[in-house]
Amino acid sequence: MLETVRVVLEVCHYVMKEIMFSVVPIRAEHAAGFREAVDAIARERIHLGQTEARSLLWFNEFVAQNIKNNHAEFVALSGKEVIGWCDVLPHPLPGFGHGGTLGMGVLESWRGKGCGNALLAATLERAVANGITRVELEVYARNAAAIALYRKHGFVEEGVKRNARFLDGRHDDVVMMALLVGMD
Repeated sequence: MLETVRVVLEVCHYVMKEIMFSVVPIRAEHAAGFREAVDAIARERIHLGQTEARSLLWFNEFVAQNIKNNHAEFVALSGKEVIGWCDVLPHPLPGFGHGGTLGMGVLESWRGKGCGNALLAATLERAVANGITRVELEVYARNAAAIALYRKHGFVEEGVKRNARFLDGRHDDVVMMALLVGMD
């Protein structure tokens, strides 16, 4: 069972069967590790739309912009290693700013250990505090673990893009999910 050990200045430490990780708001010094985590997961070619990470310069700018704008973006750390991330970025168009898009990933060796759950909880809490009332995401239909995690946090399916991706000789459906906060 996941046990919260301590909460200090938005830093959450978790222990699960002698495995410890922290969930913290992203900082500039996390950009390189964030990029490495995205690259590792992208190269699996099954969880993310991209098949490799963008440049370190892009990640440095992305992280700096999210920090400047106080967007909900967290990383999970094992020591100083970034082992996962989660963010909710608000939509920039007028009339859509109450909504945001969720993105996340956890390194393969850390999946199933509570890391994704902790990241998602922290990120959703910050997004809601920032005024986001609709969080949406897209996930590949064969990613049952991610879909179960999203459902656990209240996301519901809104539709399916059939055969939306064709990669490595295989079609994937994309499931569109959303969480509405404080709305009936």
